Amino acid sequence: MTSFAPDSIVLNRKLPLWYQVSQSLRASILGRSAQDPLRLPTEERLAEHYGVSVLTMRQALKELEDEGLITRHRRRGTFIEPSALRGAPVRLLGSVDAIVAQQSGMTTELLDHGSEPVSGELSAYFPDLAEVATYHRLRSDEKTGEPTNHARNYVRPELAALFDPEDLVRWPMTKVLRDVAGARIGQITDTVEARLADPETARLLQVPLLSPILHYTGVVHGADGRALDVVRIHYRGDRFSFTVTLDAH
Repeated sequence: MTSFAPDSIVLNRKLPLWYQVSQSLRASILGRSAQDPLRLPTEERLAEHYGVSVLTMRQALKELEDEGLITRHRRRGTFIEPSALRGAPVRLLGSVDAIVAQQSGMTTELLDHGSEPVSGELSAYFPDLAEVATYHRLRSDEKTGEPTNHARNYVRPELAALFDPEDLVRWPMTKVLRDVAGARIGQITDTVEARLADPETARLLQVPLLSPILHYTGVVHGADGRALDVVRIHYRGDRFSFTVTLDAH
């Protein structure tokens, strides 16, 4: 039987290995296509794939099992749960792969793309640019088809030239920047605030005008500190929560 093939990652030794592995595998699972097999490789094969111990791999798999993304059967193996909930809470944690994981697992429609002059608030992020590439996407729950959020990305033109806009239908922007455009990501800054739905957001997310929404701004910085991408996402307030975990050690 063919097994599902997860993406590879470079592990950050400053973060728990089991956590990084679970989030990377989570991103691969939620970003899979309908044609991908549901059976996962054995614990030993997965541990070899990620370069960790079998014990670490088991801890990572337990996290995914507790979340309901996989089921484990003695002697039969580990399988992706096809009915797993796709609209899981957004948890803001400490690695790029965690961010990719949280952006995965939804049906994405590319509404439009083009370019826009750098003005107003964008000038603070892109002081050296006159224009940025823009992408507007609508994400929906795979199971119900219900819209969950819409996102506008503002990307440096030299990076936008390195990927196809249709890549954003399959993968999150962070993954496209890193794995397709080859950008070296140094830091991601997230800001979340409560707002009321404006007419466009209410229409796209199918909620009443002035409904509570979560407004998220994410800034992806390159290794040199420059902003590579700025995204503004409006989440339905009845579908998402945010958890921030800080390592005190």
